[in-house]
Amino acid sequence: MADRLTQLQDTINQQAENFCNSIGILQQFSLPSKFPGFERGGSQTPQQPQSQEDYAVLFAALISRCAKDIDTLIESLPSEESSTELQVQSLRRLEAENKEAAEQLEEVVRQGEILLEKIQGALSDIAQCQLDMQNPALILNKDVKPQL
Repeated sequence: MADRLTQLQDTINQQAENFCNSIGILQQFSLPSKFPGFERGGSQTPQQPQSQEDYAVLFAALISRCAKDIDTLIESLPSEESSTELQVQSLRRLEAENKEAAEQLEEVVRQGEILLEKIQGALSDIAQCQLDMQNPALILNKDVKPQL
């Protein structure tokens, strides 16, 4: 995932795209204006937009959502009031949390290794039993004790 500044830049770029696209829709579906004293013969009547209101609602929603995202990202940036002391304190707290998580991870790994050894032992016993079942003559020979 990108850092907050990159996310902010991406969101600002998305907002610029929304503005450009909305202006493009306005240009595509707007009606031409008449200038007094300037009439051109053979003017075409522009096509009526099918759902110009839908575009307005869509772009209004996109632009407002993007603006909210930009505000949220700006608020999540560290402020200038944040002193070096506060940042160091925050880093120490994060390091302590990281150390605790590392210890928990080591314990889980240790337990996993113990469980793995038990499973491997059980699989070895199962494999030996299957081999013994395939060769019953060996079992009989083991049970017979030599007479002296």
